[in-house]
Amino acid sequence: MRFFPKEESFFDFFEELADKIEEGGLFFLEMTRHRNYTAARVSRLKEIEHEADVIAHKTYERMHKTFLTPIDREDIYALVNKMDEILDHIEGTAVRVYMYKVKKPNDDIVKQAEILFSAIQKIKSIIQGLRNMKNSRMILDGCVEINTLENAGDVALRAMITNLFIHEQDAIELLKWKEIFERIEEAIDVCEDVSNILEGIVLKHA
Repeated sequence: MRFFPKEESFFDFFEELADKIEEGGLFFLEMTRHRNYTAARVSRLKEIEHEADVIAHKTYERMHKTFLTPIDREDIYALVNKMDEILDHIEGTAVRVYMYKVKKPNDDIVKQAEILFSAIQKIKSIIQGLRNMKNSRMILDGCVEINTLENAGDVALRAMITNLFIHEQDAIELLKWKEIFERIEEAIDVCEDVSNILEGIVLKHA
């Protein structure tokens, strides 16, 4: 039994966008692991973010040209908009690390990037299952897992900020890293927003 029988191309767009977000999330994770925030790397991440924008706009165009969409138009818009926003925050974080020229690395950013990438991978898994009614339980369970990751991100952020105020003597460096950490947490929060939208879609149509 098909979950949404009409206009399958929307699910192609969702999956294409999820793939692009995963690409950007992995690229950022590798940047943090190798402490590589060169202009070339940041530029490549910007290209990935732009490629995601193109997919999002293609989806919006198809939505306006399609009489019967597989899910409600407001849900399509909200889902695509929030998915695209994840990469906006990732790219914005990398730009800030590059611009701020932090004096010394902080390995806590790797922990945050790993949590973020785990949430992104779970979103991709859910999106891939969205076509079929039989996957509704898996989707709902995945949404719970993303919420759990978001909670883990909150706990990690509090610990990182506390550690910053205890050990960082340079006030400017403290402010730089505080903003960087908070920017990544915003990306994790948006992953939870995506899971809430997906949960609502499934509960509405299952």
